[in-house]
Amino acid sequence: MYLTIKETAEYLSLDESYIESLILLKRIRAVHDGEQYLINKDQFNTHFQQLEHYRAMIAEYLSEPIPEDIDIKDED
Repeated sequence: MYLTIKETAEYLSLDESYIESLILLKRIRAVHDGEQYLINKDQFNTHFQQLEHYRAMIAEYLSEPIPEDIDIKDED
């Protein structure tokens, strides 16, 4: 499915001018049909999958309890 720059900006929650600059820098693949750029939506699937993977890793790391230090001596 192809999206316009405006639709892509809404999909990624970014500014349209930023999307245009990414296209010109060839960071986003796009096809120019003579009037506008068309961007394939499927190229962002891997990015979103990696974000979810990293979020899960961070959540797992933060939920791990802090182990007690075995070197602490009670000096009461």
